[in-house]
Amino acid sequence: MSDDPVIAEIRNKIDRNPVMLFMKGTPQFPQCGFSAAVVQILDYLGVDYGSENVLARAEIRQGIKDYSDWPTIPQLYVKGEFIGGCDIVREMFETGELKKVLAEKGVLSPA
Repeated sequence: MSDDPVIAEIRNKIDRNPVMLFMKGTPQFPQCGFSAAVVQILDYLGVDYGSENVLARAEIRQGIKDYSDWPTIPQLYVKGEFIGGCDIVREMFETGELKKVLAEKGVLSPA
């Protein structure tokens, strides 16, 4: 699996972006409600993040599922760590845990 160019590309995107969101659509035009919800949360928190539209390339759409061993999209990564999908991100946001994790990882100034 480590020789797979798609997995290498995914790993590179995660490594290059302190906060990376694999989603359906783009932050400006999410193409599913779950992706839109995660974008809204990240934008609300004022986090800079990279994104990848998995609908643009089937190999990335499948590759990210293989990479994380997680069946659904969106998928959020912070400093290389898989945080979760929409439900997990939403729950972490509601409890304040997401803001805490982002601040601890140095991608959000503590408020």
